[in-house]
Amino acid sequence: MLHIQGKIVDIVQRTIVNGELIIEDGLIKKIIPNELPSEHYIIPGFVDAHVHVESSMLIPSEFARLAVCHGTVGTISDPHEIGNVLGVEGVKYMIENGAKTPFKFYFGAPSCVPATVFETAGATIDLEGIRDLFALPRVNYLAEMMNFPGVLHKDQEVMAKIQLAHDLGKRVDGHAPGLRGEAAKTYIDAGITTDHECFTLDEALDKLSFGMKIQIREGSAAKNFEALWTLIDSHTDKVMLCSDDKHPNDLVRGHINLLAKRAIAKGCKLFNVLQVCSKNTIDHYGMEIGYLQTGQTADFCLVKDLTDFEVVATYIDGKLVAQNGETLIPSVNERIINHFNREPIALLDLKIPAQSKDVQVIEVEDGQLITNKGLATLSEKNACLESDVEQDVLKLVVVNRYENKAPALAFIKNMGLKKGAIASCVAHDSHNIIAVGTKDEDLCSSINAIIAAKGGVSLANGDQHELVALPVAGIMSAEDGYKVAKAYEEIDQAAKALGTPLNSPFMTLSFCALLVIPSLKLSDKGLFDGDQFSFTSLYR
Repeated sequence: MLHIQGKIVDIVQRTIVNGELIIEDGLIKKIIPNELPSEHYIIPGFVDAHVHVESSMLIPSEFARLAVCHGTVGTISDPHEIGNVLGVEGVKYMIENGAKTPFKFYFGAPSCVPATVFETAGATIDLEGIRDLFALPRVNYLAEMMNFPGVLHKDQEVMAKIQLAHDLGKRVDGHAPGLRGEAAKTYIDAGITTDHECFTLDEALDKLSFGMKIQIREGSAAKNFEALWTLIDSHTDKVMLCSDDKHPNDLVRGHINLLAKRAIAKGCKLFNVLQVCSKNTIDHYGMEIGYLQTGQTADFCLVKDLTDFEVVATYIDGKLVAQNGETLIPSVNERIINHFNREPIALLDLKIPAQSKDVQVIEVEDGQLITNKGLATLSEKNACLESDVEQDVLKLVVVNRYENKAPALAFIKNMGLKKGAIASCVAHDSHNIIAVGTKDEDLCSSINAIIAAKGGVSLANGDQHELVALPVAGIMSAEDGYKVAKAYEEIDQAAKALGTPLNSPFMTLSFCALLVIPSLKLSDKGLFDGDQFSFTSLYR
């Protein structure tokens, strides 16, 4: 039997009382008020309402080791990244590895693998694959339905997946960036309950009006908290907090606790903040995670105060899993799985014929996944188009990692590199290799480094070569999470030394192949117009 003394924060009764938790067999048996002095507050553990664990570049067991230090006790995790590489086998790998830790991972059955037919993925998850996954423990929802055109047009397979989830009593997550009005209503009326893609308050309010719940996202690349934080007080029951994508160095710094801190600093009400950080997600998805009520599992954290939320200790099922910033969860010696079949590329593969000097350009925005359509006029050299550093219009490359096909080539603006190239095999959602650079020689080197390692992130600048190898599915490492975070921090800083002003250049780059986010993207098959949902010409 365990006794924990502190100032107990009850988010149901909305009270704070000195007292003692009596914990037995992982459950809170009693809560006994008393007048004993307490240094710490006891609050419900934080829950991430939507995250792709793969984007931390860590396998689930290592993600858990880092997350518990910030008071996180569970996640709603969409494994469609590894699903796109390895299919059902990859999703099962995530579930099995996550089960080897005390952390409470809940996984979804990926609804859109591949995300579109306009790119090459490593696998397909069909209706029967989803049925197979739903039979597994803690697979309790249909992961984000990115194919919103398929919902609007009542595509037979899309609707069958949604119906299967409903028949089994599973929630259905959404993904509908920019969808408004009657189109949004039609999408929501199909039984889709959440959306994490709102980047304006008006869009969020529109979707809320049709009964959808909003997950306020603040990740390594997509940052929507500033636009949406007022919803925490105005629509408390309908809001959750999530990271979506969190790079390992950012996870070392903090997690949902940092959003709680920011919300309090904005003037949001304490109990509303703690509710959207835990209870709303737990209740919506039916998670077996407690929030400091008698009879519930003992999942909570001790914090120094209710403004900064500096975590002193984290408990899951009544067991201490982190203390004073140190994880108490041991690493797992995990097997490596992958799907990578690519020979090195050559310089000639990167040449873009100057059929016209006027080209369409992908324009990125720092902190956003959406991209804009731009135009640029480039100079010609040896009958080919090259990167133009002065215009900040650089060559973008996507290389199929699953078979030896010619790379897809385009141009991108606002990456800000003044020299060198960066590349990544973390490229949503099919995880082909994506690279941007100022010179073909550096582009070629950065891409071939990833091919040699069968996955990772890399940088090349003349004689300078950096690589963080990610051998698990080409997108994760099974190494110690803190070691991976340090290596990633170093390559991130090296990329910024090449001139990019972006907060998270590798993460921003990784979404430039995500066709389901408007407006202009590049897949391994060519330049793609996300507004028209069709391929488009590079030349204008």
